[in-house]
Amino acid sequence: MRKLLVLALVGLAAQLVDGSLGMAYGLTSSTLLLFAGVAPAAASASVHLAEIGTTLAAGVSHWRFGNVDWRVVGRIALPGAIGAFAGATFLSSISTEAAAPWMAAILFTLGAYLLVRFSRPLRANRAAGRLRSRFLAPLGLVAGFVDATGGGGWGPVATPALLVSGRMEPRKVIGSVDTSEFVVAGAASVGFLIGLGTEGFLLPTVAALLVGGLIAAPIAAWLVRIVPAQLLGAVIGGVIVLTNARTLLSAGGVSGSAPVVVYALLGVAWVVAIVLAVRALRRTRRARATVEAALASASPASAPPVEAAPVSASPAEAGEPARPGESVGSAGAAKSGQAPEPVVTAETSEPAEAAESRKLAAAVEG
Repeated sequence: MRKLLVLALVGLAAQLVDGSLGMAYGLTSSTLLLFAGVAPAAASASVHLAEIGTTLAAGVSHWRFGNVDWRVVGRIALPGAIGAFAGATFLSSISTEAAAPWMAAILFTLGAYLLVRFSRPLRANRAAGRLRSRFLAPLGLVAGFVDATGGGGWGPVATPALLVSGRMEPRKVIGSVDTSEFVVAGAASVGFLIGLGTEGFLLPTVAALLVGGLIAAPIAAWLVRIVPAQLLGAVIGGVIVLTNARTLLSAGGVSGSAPVVVYALLGVAWVVAIVLAVRALRRTRRARATVEAALASASPASAPPVEAAPVSASPAEAGEPARPGESVGSAGAAKSGQAPEPVVTAETSEPAEAAESRKLAAAVEG
């Protein structure tokens, strides 16, 4: 009973991290099961079966909070399911140990790029356009295969690649990746069922991980909506760097005190990136507040009412016809010997306000 309770807490923590950062559920759960002596295929099978329930709950929660881009989900889920089914079916005969260092190097590079990117003010990559199928389909295929053969990897492969593209908000990247993982987990489970049979699934373990994940799913979807994108990207980058640094150091045979020094340097770099991200976030918020205040003061609704000054009677009011080409107001002004006042309309004042708004919006992005 105590072991199941611990597994439930692990499932809760793993889903909380996965739902808010877009990765680490399978990685965390599979690592614990392998540490407990479970066979790799059985560990991956049990984790993916539990993920069917957790990813369904996470997908619904992200959808309700507006974190899902269904166009991306539709283009990445099907290739991911194909890759996951293939990886699960051939897990017993295919080894990913040789490819692990290379993949860790790619992910480490992507994580370092994220740390640099999110430590500066964010600028949307509008010129790049929308994500296309020729990018999403291969990404889903590779991520699904890695996820099934490694017991986890859908998030660590798909999330950094989508974030680095700069074409989606971080919260929508996470929500879309988590939602599409439901299809990937289902396909992997079918592959494991064909390859291992029902005895390959540890049902008590599956139930414990599922319960913890179901509790954490809505909380994580709420967190990813309120946590600023600037901080979220910096945190994700640090997680990716530190996670893959261990694989690279192990593959390189680095031992002794060297790994400790490397981890310390990476940790310092992570903290510095988060501090810079916080400073950039504060500058952006101050600039946005300035823009909103300027727009509010420039709106006609906020301007104080101006009392109309008395004017002399116009020719029309005095019973005299106005001269051709002369308006009523200008005729009255001419009769009184005063120059007519220019009439300021919304059409003439709007371009100046629009230009000022564009300048202030540019200050926010810069």
